Amino acid sequence: MRLPFAGFFALVSLTACAQLPGACPPVSGIAVQVLGSGGPIADDKRASTAYLVWVDGKSKFLIDAGGGSFVRFAETGASFNDLDFVGLSHFHTDHSADFVALLKSGNFSGRERSLSVAGPSGDGPFPGFDAFLQSLIGENGAYAYLSGYLDGSGGLVRLETSEVSDPATVFDDPDGEIRVDAMHVPHGIVPALAFRVQIGDTRVVFATDQNGSDPDFAAFAKGADLLVMHLVIPQDATGVASRLHARPGVVGSVAAAASAQQLLLSHFMARSLRDLDGNVAIVRARYDGVVHTADDLMCIAL
Repeated sequence: MRLPFAGFFALVSLTACAQLPGACPPVSGIAVQVLGSGGPIADDKRASTAYLVWVDGKSKFLIDAGGGSFVRFAETGASFNDLDFVGLSHFHTDHSADFVALLKSGNFSGRERSLSVAGPSGDGPFPGFDAFLQSLIGENGAYAYLSGYLDGSGGLVRLETSEVSDPATVFDDPDGEIRVDAMHVPHGIVPALAFRVQIGDTRVVFATDQNGSDPDFAAFAKGADLLVMHLVIPQDATGVASRLHARPGVVGSVAAAASAQQLLLSHFMARSLRDLDGNVAIVRARYDGVVHTADDLMCIAL
């Protein structure tokens, strides 16, 4: 596995709990594995955004499915059969392009139970989750041969869908020990969701792409054992970039306001990797918890 020079030393010096690939899946307990730590540009040998939550050795929750995550999913040994929930934060390609590929792969898995999936409501040029699915796997969609996922026909399992417009619970385990909640977060004109995965007393929050301007998010992420935030832009970014993404200082302030135990920085692009150490230092000036810098297949045990 490739580990960038700067990212390697940041990983070693800043993390106490991160483990190298091979530690996932844990035989017992909870772990978060990075399937994709990159952005939309194919220039850094990273897959686009995707994260997998392991529970007692099984791949239970997938958050986002950006380009390249299909391959990373296989590399981890994850199983489509084990998935309880897939959440798509928004419909930029670097967060959703491999979703259909995953569904097609799942057609060969022998899965029989339904699969819970969720995505945001729409606005402007961006469709809501239901329309997104119809455009892909509806009867008139680009991949209509997978339309059975919408009603459970043709030997395909049914997708139990949630289109989120207001804060909502999008997955709730019958035993009440596991739940996933979602809320909209500000990502320019793009409707986007953050997800909170609660497993017993352990809480993992995926901030996804956002500019960090909504104070309600810190409350949503309060007390997270692990908060995943995206470090896409440098501190001096302006214009569209700063309307879409949080600057390093904002990332640190949000993590501090949420009282997160650990912070995982991910979704890197050339502009944030150019001075990764400097950008991480800005985050750490505002947040004094444990900081991890992501790389593909990195695993964090909780």
